[in-house]
Amino acid sequence: MSTDTLIDRILDRGGEAPGTVIDAVHALMDDDTIEASERSLSVTEAAALLGLSGHTLRYYEKQGLVRPGRNVSGYREYSAFDLRRLVFLTRMRLSGMTMSDLGRYIALVEQGPGTVAERRAIMLDQRDRIAVQIRELALAMEITEFKIRVYGGHPAE
Repeated sequence: MSTDTLIDRILDRGGEAPGTVIDAVHALMDDDTIEASERSLSVTEAAALLGLSGHTLRYYEKQGLVRPGRNVSGYREYSAFDLRRLVFLTRMRLSGMTMSDLGRYIALVEQGPGTVAERRAIMLDQRDRIAVQIRELALAMEITEFKIRVYGGHPAE
């Protein structure tokens, strides 16, 4: 799922009830947003929905990050749970989380509630890395805007 699509869904939910962006993201990850359809999705359908390639889905499976079920013919079937996990994985990868850290995080998730403190520590570290990225990107944007002005343009162009 593209970043634009995720942002649109978050913003669209804003009118439903007061709350924070965190509340909206949480709602986005719930069953009612990524519809728990009557049937699971094939690799092709899941890839199209999420804006990923089938190769990427199979790679995440090979790394043990997602474990889609199989139908009677042996084809992968992605449930709403699998789709939510894939949204999480793609957002974390986009933010620079390493495959090693993702693997460690997912292993902790699968061990259950006793690992919440360790998972929280991983997410706190990731938040710190994202904050640095945001500052670096803001500086890059300012430099880009400056160059646009130097060349006689306006930043909004």
